[in-house]
Amino acid sequence: MDIHQNSTRPSGTGTVGTLPNAEDPARKAAMDLESAFLAEMLKAAGLGKARDSFGGGAGEDHFTSFLVEAQAKQMTKAGGIGLAESLYHALKDAQND
Repeated sequence: MDIHQNSTRPSGTGTVGTLPNAEDPARKAAMDLESAFLAEMLKAAGLGKARDSFGGGAGEDHFTSFLVEAQAKQMTKAGGIGLAESLYHALKDAQND
């Protein structure tokens, strides 16, 4: 059972709302785009940078990028920075026009 299924989280307006339905294709696309954006921002901040102390070579670089992507997806699932919500509403508005 998903613990987030019936939980609530604060939205950007300070009110409490339900978690978004990730099964909607527009919502999924918006969340995927926010995850990709966050992953790039985390990499730019140095989160995915290999450290000299480990010396893991190319394998370490690949697994570090997987870790950054997984962290970005979890950040988005937890509410992210609000980009997915904005993108979702823009996609829905474009569909209705």
